[in-house]
Amino acid sequence: MVPHAGTPAAAHPPPEWQDKILHARLDVGGQVLMGSGAPPDHYHSPKGFSVTIGLNDPAEAERIFQALAENGTVRMPIQETFWAVRFGMLVDRFGIPWMINCEKAGR
Repeated sequence: MVPHAGTPAAAHPPPEWQDKILHARLDVGGQVLMGSGAPPDHYHSPKGFSVTIGLNDPAEAERIFQALAENGTVRMPIQETFWAVRFGMLVDRFGIPWMINCEKAGR
């Protein structure tokens, strides 16, 4: 994670944002998700999408779901569906919607 402080972007957000995250890199099972924050005057609440993580290991799907759900809102508990060994939907503590999907073999 890279905070605003110490970067060329440090002059743009308010002083109380210097320790907030400017860019983040998350390695999930060998796949990389990258994201960036927005200062208050540029922030819009996420809507109309979900970030989906596709996994092959049901235990890993459960672990990731539980970690993202901490202090968030579960929209659909992680469970078996007709297409997945494990599938769940949530909004994390930062307001980002997620779907965790562990498909059944052969799909």
